[in-house]
Amino acid sequence: MSTIIFTMTHKAFTPPKDPMFVPIQVGRALGKDLGYIGDDTGDSISAWNPYFSELTGMYWVWKNFKTDGNVGLCHYRRFLIHEDGNVITEKEYDALLAEYDLITTKQVVLNNSYYDGYAVNHHIKDLIETGNVIKEMYPDYHEDFERIVHGNRTYFGNMIVCKKELFDAYSRWLFEILFEVKKRIDIENYDNYRKRVFGFISEILLLVYAEHNGLKVCQCKVGMPEEKVETREVKEQMKEFFARGDYKGAGDCLKQALARRPDILMEASDVDGHLMLFLEIVTICEQEALASDAVILDKIRDFDELIEWVFCLNRLTEEKAKEKMQPVQWQKLCEEKNISPQACEVAGVVAERKRKLSMAD
Repeated sequence: MSTIIFTMTHKAFTPPKDPMFVPIQVGRALGKDLGYIGDDTGDSISAWNPYFSELTGMYWVWKNFKTDGNVGLCHYRRFLIHEDGNVITEKEYDALLAEYDLITTKQVVLNNSYYDGYAVNHHIKDLIETGNVIKEMYPDYHEDFERIVHGNRTYFGNMIVCKKELFDAYSRWLFEILFEVKKRIDIENYDNYRKRVFGFISEILLLVYAEHNGLKVCQCKVGMPEEKVETREVKEQMKEFFARGDYKGAGDCLKQALARRPDILMEASDVDGHLMLFLEIVTICEQEALASDAVILDKIRDFDELIEWVFCLNRLTEEKAKEKMQPVQWQKLCEEKNISPQACEVAGVVAERKRKLSMAD
């Protein structure tokens, strides 16, 4: 077999039937043995999993797995897929790697720069120190690092497939940098989310390495058969607030969840996009309450009906923006669909954001 994809997990799951996918338990040194290959044998950093996340699996593959073929990493609930939604097969990986150097995720287009986003959600000193280390250890990479961290694109998830030779070269570069950063920063008082600093920073470093070395990259969609537990829990809580007509409680619930896990609104976490729609509903209610006593939750509280309503709102707003609708027709639809001027305004902001993201792509 010329391609092996190690499927990193920290919980029991049903592995794909394709033998190309080999489950590997990350952080096994700190937990119960799930019966898979563990990242705690041979040359290992398994005990550092709270800080390095899936990178403890990457380190194990680099140091302990030998092959002349291709090697890759995916997650137990995330797989690289074709545009049609089918998981990429071994034969297809082999064909792609005859043309490309590296296969990974599509780039995430951020609203602001990576640097600004990191400053909001993490401890910016760690990213700054990473730049200092790169300047000292790999000075020829520093200009690319600065350009990319102040740009608005990144890869995510450390999901890669390539020839083992390239995998080893990239791993050597990456871990030399991260191990030096680890010596220089103090993370012991971070919460559990922000302790995963090296896993987060490595995502932007993959883009730095690929662009600096002029790698030919095949960017693929990510298929997610299930969403994160944290995301699902927040959704269930917000549904309860909506059912009671309590948009303030729903908004506070989401704000608190985002303070703990800023990543839950990302596409990789909010698989069906419902959390983004919930945020839009809360924002609409807040604006409606400022203008009058009536909000959309006074008329619709059922979850399915709310989702259908906001989908309809966004679709009609996009059509209106494309000048496919006359003002009289728009006014009539607003009355029929319980769409307030405030809802129109919020949906217009959402539509403009989508437009800008599509232009960036």
